[in-house]
Amino acid sequence: MSLKLTDTNFQSEVIDSNVPVLVDFWAEWCGPCKMLGPVLDQLSTELEGQAKVGKVNVDEARELAVKYSVRSIPYLLFFKNGEVKDQIVGANVTKDQLKAKLLALA
Repeated sequence: MSLKLTDTNFQSEVIDSNVPVLVDFWAEWCGPCKMLGPVLDQLSTELEGQAKVGKVNVDEARELAVKYSVRSIPYLLFFKNGEVKDQIVGANVTKDQLKAKLLALA
């Protein structure tokens, strides 16, 4: 399962992480976000120990959404060593593409 990221645990789980992290900014009412959810959960399981996959609900963590200039969702950010290294906007992406991007950062 993907990690649930909040204003409280974002620093420890993402910024301070010693492995790359894929962060999905999403919302309950977003259809494409819901389609992407199971793909991210699978990826999280497959890459356990090598990378993390987390989700930020933009309705619950507005400060994070503002901090990372989230204007449309799903909005995927790839973090390494606390910095954003890559991004994807929208759900038009495969699990293999996401996996390749994450492993490239590992």
